[in-house]
Amino acid sequence: MHGPDGERLVGFDNAHQVTGQGRSTAKDHRHRLRAVKSYEYTDAGTLLAAFWSEVESLMRERGVWT
Repeated sequence: MHGPDGERLVGFDNAHQVTGQGRSTAKDHRHRLRAVKSYEYTDAGTLLAAFWSEVESLMRERGVWT
């Protein structure tokens, strides 16, 4: 999910390496604002639920979703 200015607000991926997670391969992780944390992928359904949960949480914090 991106904001109106194009900034990534919430995202999950494994397209690149994450600082501190080793150099050999890309690792599953989530982006929330500027923070990046590990994410252990299990299946697509769980990934989608985690994504929408993060979106809802961020929108509530910003007063957009009640």
